[in-house]
Amino acid sequence: MEMNNSVTGTHNLLEKAEKSFEAIRYWTWSELLMALKQCQDLLPAANSLSLLEKCLDTLVARLPLTSEASPCPSTSSPDSSGIRFSCDTRSTESLKTSSSRATWWFEDLLVLGPNLVEMLVKSMISRKLDHVIISRFLFYYQKSKFYTAKSDAKRTIVERVIDMLYILDQSCVSCKSLFGILRVALNLNINKSSRNKLESMIGSQLDQAILDNLLVPSPRGINYLYDVNLVLRLLKSFLSGGICQASPTRLRRVAALLDLYMAEVAPDPCLKPSKFVALAMVMPDSARDSYDELYHAMDMYIEVHAGLSEEEKMKICCVLNYEKLSSQTCIHLSQNKNFPSKVAVQALLSQQLKLKSLLHATNNSKSYADSPCSASEVGNGGRKFDANEQLVLYAGKLNLSADNEKLRAHLQGMQCRVMELEKLCKKMQTQMAKFTKSKASSHSHTRSVPKLCS
Repeated sequence: MEMNNSVTGTHNLLEKAEKSFEAIRYWTWSELLMALKQCQDLLPAANSLSLLEKCLDTLVARLPLTSEASPCPSTSSPDSSGIRFSCDTRSTESLKTSSSRATWWFEDLLVLGPNLVEMLVKSMISRKLDHVIISRFLFYYQKSKFYTAKSDAKRTIVERVIDMLYILDQSCVSCKSLFGILRVALNLNINKSSRNKLESMIGSQLDQAILDNLLVPSPRGINYLYDVNLVLRLLKSFLSGGICQASPTRLRRVAALLDLYMAEVAPDPCLKPSKFVALAMVMPDSARDSYDELYHAMDMYIEVHAGLSEEEKMKICCVLNYEKLSSQTCIHLSQNKNFPSKVAVQALLSQQLKLKSLLHATNNSKSYADSPCSASEVGNGGRKFDANEQLVLYAGKLNLSADNEKLRAHLQGMQCRVMELEKLCKKMQTQMAKFTKSKASSHSHTRSVPKLCS
């Protein structure tokens, strides 16, 4: 209409519009919401952006003042599931009041569409609002909108919420809530970019997940009971930042969670060996202090999948670190007819080597103690015990091509020998401890007696 600065007089609409914009900061909360609701349909128009931005900035500027009561009496607090209740009623009421003061505006902003909410969140971030509160609002917005939205609208809402959560500080985003959105998103066929962002966010804090979070049913067309491919992607996302960047504690938590998951999926008769091996190999060896739980999952899988070939069984078992198996587990493995004989031999050899190292360390302690009588003769009829002589590696004499039952008999003999050596080693250590204590006491007593004058 050419009503610019060149036009003077009382009919200059540009000046009137600018004065109206300046008055926006004096609008009430309800007036701001009404203006945003009416203008959001005009969002694509360039001339509506300035008005929307001014309304949004004014609205966001009110949010840091939410420690006071809500300016709109019709508002109500959102889901306060994050509140921990106290046995003290007054403390509980105080927590509820504190939560409602920080989040009273959640329900009011449900009138805004996804596009306007995205602009609102970016404005919140620029004003450095608490990312925890922003993430809680986005989760609340997604859940509330789903009650009345249709399928296409649900997909749009989820994709926008994921995109907005992705630009927040990930330490402020609830892992449990992310899994909740994941289960919803899997049924909506969201775009690949949003799916990758969601999996990346979950993977970055996978150490906070629990087993139930991972038990996601497989998508249509796949026979697996649970979505193993999804879990593999989450694990790779967790490790994508580099093993050196993940603390040993976090690695151990994820490895322990994975062992529980593998025990849960092992009985699935449709789970292919390649997928089971991929699960077993994805974590580094340093993430596990013990391989016992992984062995039990393997045992269950091999037992259920009785038709596996020896080659397939060996591929599964090659993941095991025999040095990190307990003695009880090694004994169980040696008696387990479902496992290849070579695996049982390797497990027992590993146990014998550990015993040999332990006995060698014990002999070194004996030499430092300068014992008048060798402690290794204890419990052996006075005959000197030679560790190298006694630790006979029966596996060297085994013919793996022989009958399996004959091989099992040899392995049981090795097992008995391992148990005998364990008992003997413990006895030697006890005797060495007693001798060291006795010698130290005698030395102390000698020092306490004064020398007699000649």
